[in-house]
Amino acid sequence: MAIKYRVGIIGHTGRGNYGHGHDLVWAQFKDRCEVVAVADADEKGRAEAAKRVQAPKAYADYRQMLDEAKPQIVAICPRWLDEHRDMAIAAAERGIHIYMEKPFCRSPAEADEIVAACEKRDVKLAIAHQTRYSPKLQTIREIIDSGQLGTVLEFRGRGKEDQRGGGEDLWVLGSHVMNLIATLGGEPKWCFGRVEQNGKPVAKADVKPGNEGLGPLAGDHVVAMYGLESGATATFGSKRGMGAGGESRFGLQIYGSKGILDLITGHLPSVQFLADPLWSPGRSKAEWIAVSSAGIGKPEPLKEGGLPAGNVLMVHDLFSAIDNDRQPECNMYEARQTVEMICAVFESHRVGGPVTFPLKTRVNPLTLL
Repeated sequence: MAIKYRVGIIGHTGRGNYGHGHDLVWAQFKDRCEVVAVADADEKGRAEAAKRVQAPKAYADYRQMLDEAKPQIVAICPRWLDEHRDMAIAAAERGIHIYMEKPFCRSPAEADEIVAACEKRDVKLAIAHQTRYSPKLQTIREIIDSGQLGTVLEFRGRGKEDQRGGGEDLWVLGSHVMNLIATLGGEPKWCFGRVEQNGKPVAKADVKPGNEGLGPLAGDHVVAMYGLESGATATFGSKRGMGAGGESRFGLQIYGSKGILDLITGHLPSVQFLADPLWSPGRSKAEWIAVSSAGIGKPEPLKEGGLPAGNVLMVHDLFSAIDNDRQPECNMYEARQTVEMICAVFESHRVGGPVTFPLKTRVNPLTLL
């Protein structure tokens, strides 16, 4: 008989709230878990959350909740990053497994501390990059591995390029893109990046406190190139205000010697395949073909469930990882790698040249300008 886990939920109303529904997903697993408590420093938000998730106890201090309610799994829900490190280490030191909103934390140094704390107590940590759990991701891997895309040459990612365009976009949306690049293209070996503000290279005077607890932040335009373990290169770009009329180029394109794969993020994201070695439908007359979880040009057998369905897949995998003593599909090591890929852009800008992985600079590079 499967173990039934005690779950604690940490939110912070007004400072990242409860993320993308990470407080509600546990109700889908009543046979595997029970929510025993919620913690929120905001009194009104705490009362509302306790009612929403039907938690029998509510705490203002999450550490008190961890000590008294004794959950075996904790959901660290806030979207803001400034408390992620402390929340994760508090859980890890008590041997409590973690389901965590992205981005992971504010620097490689914080990531190192979280990883060390989890390793010490054999804590499993799953980071909420939804697309990593999408049934379509396996199809994409099969297309690449089967050679239908040819030799993979380039990965091209962009952010949403709205009012967050530039450094903030790199952190908030770029984390999804970086994780997918490393998953499909292999570990990054080097990065070359440039960060601009109003058309000029970012300097110390441009660094300000970032939104959503991101820490020191700068730049309304970022460009970066990575060399990957597979031999392919990857690029990421974001320029503020360049979103296409309310729409977005946010996502990832994979360019192979035989064609292109275009994908966005989510539970069952749009994925398109172009069997065109010229990468130009206007010249080749090739057409984009939809890709489902069943394959290229095949009807989608699964029902789109949005964020809630993606959360279910992630939590299901976390239970399996704990049960079978393995790392979650998207784990703390991948989360740290994503943080390094983001910080590498700022570090490369700071030193004026390429940087290699793992990064030697573990603090936020903008603090060293």
